[in-house]
Amino acid sequence: MLLNEYMISEIATMKYGKMLSKSKFTKSGFPVYSGYKITGYTSEYLYEESEVIVVARGVGGTGDVKMSPPKSWVTNLSIVLSVDTEVVDKYYLCEMLNNDNLKAKLDSGASISQITINSLESYKIKLPTLDVQRSISRVLINYDNLIKNNNRRIAILEEMAQSIFDEWFVNFRYTGHDDNVDKDGNQKLIDSPVGQIPEGWEIKSAQNAITINPRTKLDKTSDNPFVGMSGLAVNSMVIGDVIQKQGNSGAKFINGDTLFARITPCLQNGKTGYVQYLTDSQPVGFGSTEFIVLRKSEYLSSEFIYLLSRSNNFREHAIQSMTGATGRQRVHNGCFASLYIAVPPRDLIDAFTDLVSPMFKSIFNLSKRNENIKKQRDMLLPKFISGEVEL
Repeated sequence: MLLNEYMISEIATMKYGKMLSKSKFTKSGFPVYSGYKITGYTSEYLYEESEVIVVARGVGGTGDVKMSPPKSWVTNLSIVLSVDTEVVDKYYLCEMLNNDNLKAKLDSGASISQITINSLESYKIKLPTLDVQRSISRVLINYDNLIKNNNRRIAILEEMAQSIFDEWFVNFRYTGHDDNVDKDGNQKLIDSPVGQIPEGWEIKSAQNAITINPRTKLDKTSDNPFVGMSGLAVNSMVIGDVIQKQGNSGAKFINGDTLFARITPCLQNGKTGYVQYLTDSQPVGFGSTEFIVLRKSEYLSSEFIYLLSRSNNFREHAIQSMTGATGRQRVHNGCFASLYIAVPPRDLIDAFTDLVSPMFKSIFNLSKRNENIKKQRDMLLPKFISGEVEL
């Protein structure tokens, strides 16, 4: 495969994104994109089309290369590459630069990671013809679309499970609730410290209703599945970035446990995961010291506890109880002693679990499918770029 060498300055113009003042943020509109994520919305945009961006600084993402959302405002955490589309395909360039690991090659920061326009301008890359670039991009996009479709299915299943939880245990419209009515046909509710609840339900503190940070043994001399804070998603139960690591320090957990971020801003952002990936040969995993492990109890199932941990009341109570220096505040286990929840009868918990557990299993299977697709894609990408595999 014929390859031509270019400096990035020969195929793209570069500029930093722009900081957006707080007064210009709106509830809806065009996305404000930092390179890490969409941080809000505004009434105007800087770039109509998706552009190649390089994360220029920040924690944990410097050197990442991404495509910005169309019609978005890109902030000054990123460098925008406006490419010559007669020479290079945007998507191909994005994938190629990601494969190059820019952070390792161009990071000029000392205490804080940083990539500058100056360092990017002279960076050299080798490109095949535009037709070949586009052919490679089409294959990679097909892989990405498979992953996106599975992620959409995961999101729908999670939303369904959360909706059922809210309907049954917040609105009290559970299966059979019509049987618990008075002579006038009104649901029998009794007063409690958390408001009115159905007859037959109990009020318990979360500390008593949930097994919190249980003692779990793990051999520190062997390699074990480890997950850091980056492995938790803000809006999904799926846990990623699992690696093999020797040791056992930090949170220890088994399948069915919920991992609940205890530190700011991870808690406020919604980082929470549900453990399903452990195997019979490695039934115990470990992770960040900033996880609180929530395990099933005689009162509540693991599925109920995960969905409870995603509820507004549970999260707000934890957030309000945080202590410590600004920017490094943490939830302490004692806060769960003052969080009271309505605990349904066990037969209702079992009926709910039977209903939602197939959804949890489907989510896990879809996430495993995505892992396999990504592995195939990542295996092919360097072979495409080097010309080892031609289209």
